[in-house]
Amino acid sequence: MEKTKFIELKQVFKTLLGPKGCLWDKKQTHQSLLGGLREETRELIQAIKSEDFNHIKEELGDVLLHVMFHSQIASQEKEFNIEDVIDGLIKKLKRRHPHVFGKTKVKSSAQVVRNWNQIKAKEKKKRAGNG
Repeated sequence: MEKTKFIELKQVFKTLLGPKGCLWDKKQTHQSLLGGLREETRELIQAIKSEDFNHIKEELGDVLLHVMFHSQIASQEKEFNIEDVIDGLIKKLKRRHPHVFGKTKVKSSAQVVRNWNQIKAKEKKKRAGNG
C-alpha cells in the first residue's frame, strides 16, 4: 500500500506543476517556498512539544509537501528528483550507522552519537574539498 501512495503523491506533484496544473504552484521556486518551509517546520516543532499526535501527523505531511515540492521543481529543472533525495538519505543513514550496517562495535548510545558526529565532520570536510 505505501508504495502505491508514494507513486500517487509523486503524480499529484507532477500534475500540480505540469502544463494543466495550478497557476500558483507552477510559479514557485526554491527561494519562494522558503517562508512556507520555515513556518511548517515551526508548526511541527510546536506540535511535537505539545505531544499532539494528530497535529504532528498533519505537520509532518506539510513538511513532506515541501520535500516533494522542492524535488519536483528540481526534477523539472533536470537537477535531481525525489528518488535521488531518498537514495542519498539511504546512503547517509548506512554510512552513519556503521554499528548497524557495518562492523563497528559500540557499547553506548553516547558512542553512537560520537561516531555519527565524527563521520558527519569527515563528510563535511570532504564536501568542502579538504579531505
